[in-house]
Amino acid sequence: MFLELRRGGWAIAAATALGTVLSGGAAYAAPASPAPKVTRAGLDPALVAGRGAAVGFHEQEAENARTNGAVIGPDRTAYTLPAEASGRSAVRLTPGQWVEFTLPRAANAITVRYSLPDAPNGGGITAPLTVKAGNLTRAMTLTSQYSWLYNQYQFTNDPNADLLHPDWWITECACVPAATTPAPVIAKPFRPMHFYDEQRLPLGQTVRAGEKVRLTASNKAAWTVIDLLDSELVAPPKVSLVAANVLAFGADPTGRRDSAPAFDRAIAFARKAKLKVYVPPGTFQVNRHIVVDDVTIEGAGNWYTIIKGREVALSTPAPDGSVHTGVGFYGKDAKDGGSRNVRLSGFAIEGDVRERIDTDQVNGVGGAMSDSTIDGLYIHHTKVGLWFDGPMANTRVTNNIIVDQIADGLNFHTGVTRSLVRGNFVRNTGDDALAMWAEKVTNSGNTFDRNTVQTPTLANGIAIYGGHDITVSNNLVADPIREGSAIHAGSRFGAEPFTGHLWITDNTTVRAGTYELNWNIGLGAIWIYALERNIDADIRVTGDHFLDSTYNAIMLVADWPVKDLYSITDLHFKDIRVDGTGTSVLSARVAGGATFENVDARNVGAVGVNNCGTFHFTPEGSEFALSDLGGNDGGWLAPWMLPNTITCDDRPPVVAPPAPSTW
Repeated sequence: MFLELRRGGWAIAAATALGTVLSGGAAYAAPASPAPKVTRAGLDPALVAGRGAAVGFHEQEAENARTNGAVIGPDRTAYTLPAEASGRSAVRLTPGQWVEFTLPRAANAITVRYSLPDAPNGGGITAPLTVKAGNLTRAMTLTSQYSWLYNQYQFTNDPNADLLHPDWWITECACVPAATTPAPVIAKPFRPMHFYDEQRLPLGQTVRAGEKVRLTASNKAAWTVIDLLDSELVAPPKVSLVAANVLAFGADPTGRRDSAPAFDRAIAFARKAKLKVYVPPGTFQVNRHIVVDDVTIEGAGNWYTIIKGREVALSTPAPDGSVHTGVGFYGKDAKDGGSRNVRLSGFAIEGDVRERIDTDQVNGVGGAMSDSTIDGLYIHHTKVGLWFDGPMANTRVTNNIIVDQIADGLNFHTGVTRSLVRGNFVRNTGDDALAMWAEKVTNSGNTFDRNTVQTPTLANGIAIYGGHDITVSNNLVADPIREGSAIHAGSRFGAEPFTGHLWITDNTTVRAGTYELNWNIGLGAIWIYALERNIDADIRVTGDHFLDSTYNAIMLVADWPVKDLYSITDLHFKDIRVDGTGTSVLSARVAGGATFENVDARNVGAVGVNNCGTFHFTPEGSEFALSDLGGNDGGWLAPWMLPNTITCDDRPPVVAPPAPSTW
């Protein structure tokens, strides 16, 4: 069973049958080689100039390339391969089929984002991919061992599993299965998700601009889906001669022997000698945490220095509840004073996390680190790329690539202050890509700036849970998949209140606003949620662009059980562009009010304002008041709607807007 809304040529649904996973495909004859089309988050770069991370690679979507395969999508149906693809389209190859890209610039390295089928009983498969770049041929070994999750939170790798929580209400039957007679039949696999992975490949030589890169599928997999190609001209490795080189302390660059003790010795020596630690090119096996404090660890570059580990089961659970350990660089626990003066840069962390266990500390970077910097890392296949447990202060996380995580990309958790996350690229997380969570101790004075977030498979692109004087600015957030928004501010998860200000400034979102399973409605590209207390801080949403929103551009909510308890006030929208919504510009399901100034909208699919207030439908109007400060163009905020006309239609027909274009 599933609930579905049809939207022009594509559908938005909560589908459960795996048969929908490959929806939207149609074979077609290979066209002549198109000119290279470089995108950012599937968009013309001109539409997002100055926003998001400045990265060294060029993104090319497979659906824009030459192929004899089949384009799948565009489609935003949950639990399908197109929905989780960048730009909501990809190319499906059967054995022997290919997709061919034209390099826009010279490159000596590529990244391929792809999907393979799961094994029948879970656990994934491997299959080769032939890469022909110019006059050279290379092989990649693709795997789905880190993909394919199923079922209910915290999910499982078993496609044949029964419901993990039969006592939870689910949308698919609009019931609690364990309390329903006769028991509903729930299709298996239930809610497949997290289909994609990516791999990097050094080409060994520079391939000129204009040359072709052809990817050919093997017969070891029934199908191979290619989402995109990132191509890059990687600089030579960095060499540090005046440093404690880990090779001198017994580290093995071939990855055959465990190098963790050698890292510990090098760190201890470097601290005494007041040197940095240098990790040269190579693959170094590390299967546990490396504890760092008052030390600089520098690699030769994240394409060259790879620190890779297995996930290791612990014989008894650790005091923090972990049942596994794995590769990661951790500051000391905050209760032990935390760490300070940590500098990590120029290496890759390759984890081995294939299932989500929330108690496990198997993150790429963790612990508490004050007065520290983490710069230029590539973090892959860990649970969370960077999870900090404060209190801690004055840490900078810059220019990192965080991909294919089972849970969050980065989380500032509990008492993180005066810290900055800037210039990071985050793709394919299993929960919030970037989050601040002020649980028990507030976060204060933090900024998320100029980051790119793509395809979080669950929850939000950027999420702020409470805090004081927080800034979210100049970010690019694309393609959240399920139960979340591009940008979210929520009084939930036990967070401390929002106080001071929350500034959400000059961000761009695209193809955002997902289907919320529990409410059976669509969310907004930006979503503000008063669940556990009022939201009454000074919140200013200024200069943001909401492009091609699947449902609403802006959504303001209090959950039904608390709708008469909590409100959202002191909220201000100014200098906003809304280019395309499936439904409304604004959906309000809460008491309170907001001001609007120079909010311009076009290609709006339904009534401009869906104002339900708190659903009492009083003669005085909605409990949410809109104030027009002028300059709101596009007819979405008509005078008759002000200040609080009830215009409540939570599930209007969804109308696909045209693609975003220059304003």
